[in-house]
Amino acid sequence: MSISTSVLSELLQALPHLRPQIYFKASLTALSHAMEDQVLAATLEQPLVIASFQRERFYRQEAHRYQRLAQRSNQIYVLSAPETDFTNSSEYYEKIAFEPDDGLTQEWHLIVIAQNYATCLVCRESVGSVAKNQQLREISPSLDMDTARRFEGIWTAERGVSLKAAELLLDRILVYRPELEDKIQQARLRFGISENTSQTKVESPNEYACDIDTDPFVQRLVTYLQASQYKLHKAYRSIAAQARKERLVNTISTAIRRSLDPHEILQIATQELGQNLEASRCLIYRAQETEAKAVIEHEFLRPGVSSLSGKTWSLENNPLFRELVLQSEGIYLTDTYTDVRITSSKELVELVKKYDIRSWLMEPVFYQGRLLGIVELHYCNEILHDWQSGDLDLVEAIAIQVGAALIQAEAYANLEDLNKQLEALDRTRSNLIAITGHELRTPLSTIQVCLESLASEPDMPSDLQQVMLSTALSDSERMRKLIQDFLTLSNLESGRVEWHPESLTLQECVDLSLSRIRSRFASQNVPKITTQLAKNLPLVKADGDWLVEVLAKLVDNACKFTPTDGQITIKGERNRKKMVEVTVADTGRGIESHLLEIVFDRFYQEEGALRRTAGGTGLGLAICRQIVNGWGGEIWAKSNGKNQGSQFHFTIPMISGSIERKSSKVKSKKSFLTAKDS
Repeated sequence: MSISTSVLSELLQALPHLRPQIYFKASLTALSHAMEDQVLAATLEQPLVIASFQRERFYRQEAHRYQRLAQRSNQIYVLSAPETDFTNSSEYYEKIAFEPDDGLTQEWHLIVIAQNYATCLVCRESVGSVAKNQQLREISPSLDMDTARRFEGIWTAERGVSLKAAELLLDRILVYRPELEDKIQQARLRFGISENTSQTKVESPNEYACDIDTDPFVQRLVTYLQASQYKLHKAYRSIAAQARKERLVNTISTAIRRSLDPHEILQIATQELGQNLEASRCLIYRAQETEAKAVIEHEFLRPGVSSLSGKTWSLENNPLFRELVLQSEGIYLTDTYTDVRITSSKELVELVKKYDIRSWLMEPVFYQGRLLGIVELHYCNEILHDWQSGDLDLVEAIAIQVGAALIQAEAYANLEDLNKQLEALDRTRSNLIAITGHELRTPLSTIQVCLESLASEPDMPSDLQQVMLSTALSDSERMRKLIQDFLTLSNLESGRVEWHPESLTLQECVDLSLSRIRSRFASQNVPKITTQLAKNLPLVKADGDWLVEVLAKLVDNACKFTPTDGQITIKGERNRKKMVEVTVADTGRGIESHLLEIVFDRFYQEEGALRRTAGGTGLGLAICRQIVNGWGGEIWAKSNGKNQGSQFHFTIPMISGSIERKSSKVKSKKSFLTAKDS
């Protein structure tokens, strides 16, 4: 059953001598707390206390006080319009849940009656209060207008008025909780409250419940609260919100000036924002519109709240994130248990339960329309947060600062990368000058000496002439190879190479590369070279000429750094990634662990560009890496250290279900770089 009548109207009708006054909510809060404290502090024997709250959220703020009051008396009644879990119960005291269309939803009541004491507060919210507050919010959204709400009603210590108000409320309680009739009847008999309003004895207006004259104190209290509370509170809230906003923004700005490390900036922003808004959990993480998930790296956490640091935060299945991206503005949820955006998503319901999120805010971090990240605030442990416009403005201001900080840090990181690239280019230029100067000048000098000798000494013996010609030809070939390596690497790095993949047998490619090596070192002793290719090895898919080149360069490199009594082994087998893995292992001087990556850099020479016992330009391994990457493989080096030998591994895509049976079409070419390629 629902009752639409006003208790205040009924009270004024029954007691026409009463004159209602206007109270601000701040005044009513002060008065009601004073009345409750009177019960807690005085030696009142089992008083009757009736409190009516407009909404459950207002009741929850005072619930702990009524648990303390229940220790003083068993005649405690609390009424409220339920929003989440407020129901009729008798746990600590009697709870009465009234209907949303009941007149009580617009009223505020507190009645205390004892044998030697009585006071009551009966108020109804002013008709124009809600509309006026709405207008003020539109003019100044940052102001908290809740404490400025106005109520019309009665606050008095007249016993007769208190008894009449108690009678009206007890009648209303019986409508919702008829099972309390016996208990309520005990209160009626004890304090002289009639079941019929017309029969209730009404004392004269001057009859009070105690001998103390409280009127001067009351008048001073009311005057002070009425005259100053609204202005003071409005000014305080506005100044405090602005000061908090400026302090936070200044803190972030200082962090940006002090550090270009985005991790440090985000951590400071997370801590400051979480502490100032008293959130249970504050998160700031990187995210872009198209990303499916994000990793939580920065978190503020209250004690007793589970941490999300290091966890993966799903974005793909998060309707809130999609709504945020679509609207390009923040989203806030006062109660995740009832918000349809949560209840309609199984993933979000599970997320809210798992991490105990009761109130939730998500604010995007944008910079020039580009989404950089998300700021989230969580209120946990059944804490409902009534989001104020000042809170939202503050979070938005911080998000703007965070966006600027991330862009600045990103620009600095890009500048650092460019500087490193410039440094690398400068080193490359220096190495190029040093190596080409050394590698070209030496053979040119030799060729010049040989040709000058042949030209100036026509009577030179024929055998000596042959030596001169052989030396000149050898050094010219050395120069040709150097220039060829430069051109080859340039074409590979610029993408000007045309790949011609085909089905190949690894065995034949190994044979062709070894044939090239033997031709080159025909007049020199080389280490023993053996092959260990797995049986039934599948065919590989690669450009045959380039595969032979990689094998030849790796074996050539092994020959340079392995003594003649050492050994070089070429292995081939399938690996777990469904690729054929080739290994060229030697027993030579080895590679230190910190150099295993940079051996593939251009112009790298273990002994330095100009101090080396082995010939070469330092381009061979760089060429190998470009070739292997070109067919989608990987190349890497392993070594146990100095004089422990080394192993160079690379992978080749294989043709599934094939076995090396047919001959490949690899052409044995001494040089595969034509003038057209260059």
